Amino acid sequence: MQKILEVKNIEKYYGSKVMLTKAIDNISFDVNKKEFVGIMGASGSGKTTLLNTISTIDKVTSGHIIINGEDITRLKGNKLNRFRREQLGFVFQDFNLLDTLTAYENIAIALTIQKVNATEIDNRVKEITTKLGISDILKKYPYQVSGGQKQRIAICRSIITNPKLILADEPTGALDSKSSRQVLENFEFLNQKLDATILMVTHDAFTASYANRILFIKDGKIFNELNKGNDTRKQFFEKIIEVQTLLGGDLNDVI
Repeated sequence: MQKILEVKNIEKYYGSKVMLTKAIDNISFDVNKKEFVGIMGASGSGKTTLLNTISTIDKVTSGHIIINGEDITRLKGNKLNRFRREQLGFVFQDFNLLDTLTAYENIAIALTIQKVNATEIDNRVKEITTKLGISDILKKYPYQVSGGQKQRIAICRSIITNPKLILADEPTGALDSKSSRQVLENFEFLNQKLDATILMVTHDAFTASYANRILFIKDGKIFNELNKGNDTRKQFFEKIIEVQTLLGGDLNDVI
């Protein structure tokens, strides 16, 4: 199985020598091609910091992160920007769409930056938006569509460049239950039908149950790992809840 992501003994410190905080404590794991992996943990556990280091938003203090054979901890400047643009796809809780662009333009912008010709851009935008069921809103602006539709636009944007890894940060956090389910079914489609490799941070057990594997982070370390295997989504959901209980505290505080 091809490894898309290799996280090797990474550590991340914040602060000065007087007040030093270890946000990530010697974490290692791999994500294989076509996997859909979730990351869960309590507030302050280090899960967001972990995602930020993998997404190149933040730098590790030590260790290595290898994506599709490239050690991103060694990349800087334009090389890092190019890698991020060409190899990674992003889906955020707050959508991060440009209000002055239509849905079509928000999806197409990454290809435009890569200087893909207009005909190919048009074909790729129409293909992915048809598959995700939003081809009827391409001429609308973000303020004219629902939260669920905004997130589906963002998902189309994340996959349009055929990235090696899609990184999702609380993708259903701002959505109602119906929209959340639609978005999660889109992620499932990307993973199962388009062979997308997805790494997703979420606080929500229902959202996490759509993944194939869950890493639970506690105090900057991997506390536990769950594999879905042959379980139904309902069975997997129940196992996730059990681990959340072991992590301690009110389940509503597990973010």
